Amino acid sequence: MEVCRACRLGCKGTIILSMCGYVAFSVGNFFASWYTLIPTSILLGLGAAPLWSAQCTYLTITGNTHAEKAGKRGKDMVNQYFGIFFLIFQSSGVWGNLISSLVFGQTPSQETLPEEQLTSCGASDCLMATTTTNSTQRPSQQLVYTLLGIYTGSGVLAVLMIAAFLQPIRDVQRESEGEKKSVPFWSTLLSTFKLYRDKRLCLLILLPLYSGLQQGFLSSEYTRSYVTCTLGIQFVGYVMICFSATDALCSVLYGKVSQYTGRAVLYMLGAVTHVSCMIALLLWRPRADHLAVFFVFSGLWGVADAVWQTQNNALYGVVFEKSKEAAFANYRLWEALGFVIAFGYSTFLCVHVKLYILLGVLSLTMVAYGLVECVESKNPIRPHAPGQANQAEDEEKQTKM
Repeated sequence: MEVCRACRLGCKGTIILSMCGYVAFSVGNFFASWYTLIPTSILLGLGAAPLWSAQCTYLTITGNTHAEKAGKRGKDMVNQYFGIFFLIFQSSGVWGNLISSLVFGQTPSQETLPEEQLTSCGASDCLMATTTTNSTQRPSQQLVYTLLGIYTGSGVLAVLMIAAFLQPIRDVQRESEGEKKSVPFWSTLLSTFKLYRDKRLCLLILLPLYSGLQQGFLSSEYTRSYVTCTLGIQFVGYVMICFSATDALCSVLYGKVSQYTGRAVLYMLGAVTHVSCMIALLLWRPRADHLAVFFVFSGLWGVADAVWQTQNNALYGVVFEKSKEAAFANYRLWEALGFVIAFGYSTFLCVHVKLYILLGVLSLTMVAYGLVECVESKNPIRPHAPGQANQAEDEEKQTKM
């Protein structure tokens, strides 16, 4: 799981190899069938976890290195690095949705829904009773191949750019952590699970779990039960562009302002924004003439999601500074579990029940996060560079709870 060390590829090599799994999945969709999509989906899943762990480790090490040279606090620079990263990452949702909307927009649009059927949209949607009335004409195979060609080409270009321009940090990481030789695979794998002895991690697993749940809700329930059910599938891409654009801009903003406000203020902003959206979604009865409201909700959701994406990763990198790879591996595990749960109950729970679940999980998440902040506030300030604190100090911090 700690791929940067276990596979002896370094973070750069891990990122390149893992991205090839994404390209393979795009290629598999050219010949969509069980025999192509299942194997390529497995490759995609196998590549996703090490990819995210490697890039989070890379950003954390680079941020701490920069902070040490500039004489700044490590956590501030790590926040800025993650903010810039998620600005670029979330902007991919803008370009991706714009491309798909323009390509598929060449097909005839969906028929207008009868007024009486709008009552089963939104929070009242149970088991998608209106699915048959919201079908759209299947796009031509030529348009499908055009879209897949654009996505596959973008993936190949990304792999080549990483290979050519990304600076390796494998030797820097080993030097900073004082490693004399490679750690055996099973030892690094075991260290991922040993980290659960740290009670802070046991509390913080709710953050990535909620992150996966709320992303799953937006990408499935909101786009289906609110946007598609009321406006039609042709509006999904544009609504998600609004989400991605807001998410991207807020990501870089939070990376800058966190050094002045602190992360707790940003977490409160994200929590209050999401709670407000959930309550409003429970009460709102969507209609086609409420067009602007659909974009307001997606934009506000992006404002809050940017908090979870930037601050969660930075928090894990700062709190578990000496076990970054193991911490990020656990982070991705629980975020992926959140996605699995969200998509798992998607087909048999009403939308209002899913909103209540999100409200409950978010409340528990903020309580657990608050406990960790209380513990961290009693600990001495961490050094700029990793490896400067001794093991006894780390063990003392873990047992204070």
